[in-house]
Amino acid sequence: MKNAAPEESGLAYLDPEFLASDDARPLRIIAEYLNPLRRLRLQRIRDTIVFFGSARLTEKGPLGRFYADARELARLITAWSRTLPSNAHRFVICSGGGGGIMEAANRGARDAGGRTIGLNISLPHEQEANAFVTPELLFKFRYFFMRKLWFAHLARAMVVFPGGFGTLDELMEVLTLAQTRKLARRVPVILYGSDYWREIINFDALVRHGMISGEDLKLFAFADDPNSAFKLLQTGIEMDAEEKIPAFAASRCRESP
Repeated sequence: MKNAAPEESGLAYLDPEFLASDDARPLRIIAEYLNPLRRLRLQRIRDTIVFFGSARLTEKGPLGRFYADARELARLITAWSRTLPSNAHRFVICSGGGGGIMEAANRGARDAGGRTIGLNISLPHEQEANAFVTPELLFKFRYFFMRKLWFAHLARAMVVFPGGFGTLDELMEVLTLAQTRKLARRVPVILYGSDYWREIINFDALVRHGMISGEDLKLFAFADDPNSAFKLLQTGIEMDAEEKIPAFAASRCRESP
């Protein structure tokens, strides 16, 4: 006679009320750390090209050209990446998984027959995932800071289209990490739509007032068409033959004495 199945109702990690409580917040944070790590490893994702930009820039809206350009640039990158010899998936297009520029990027990667990642976020006003993210590569986060970590972890370059608070937040996060040399490798940043970005952020004034150095202006470049942006990315990405996924959340720090 077989032994009865053990009673599991008392196990803390199977208690949904506990897992949703304030006391279990560290466990939820760790889960958003480890679950993507495992899933991306199983899907053999080596590195990414991240697209940021507004969900409000729709295909048929007044600034629809940015949607079309994001779609075409993602298509160019994906078609190129599929020609590279590798046992893993290289330079996979990654977005926030929502609409607008995010949708355009995922759609362009799908146009080229590639896989594409969506890092979605749970919001009070629900952000629906777009239909072009590869289902196995769709993630949903509760915590913005864990989502940001995953944007940065595998990124080999970032393309930032016009956007609002969220896009500005993501852009400044990356530029700060690059300026302070906390990234383990160089990550080119392309600001797409030079007129928009020069109006929204007066980078020259930041230098003039001594808030950043002139050298910091080399942390990013401007582009206004998909082909130019694609060439900048190809030039700026540090190619390597290493197939191993980089150490998790690796960053530079001063060596201990």
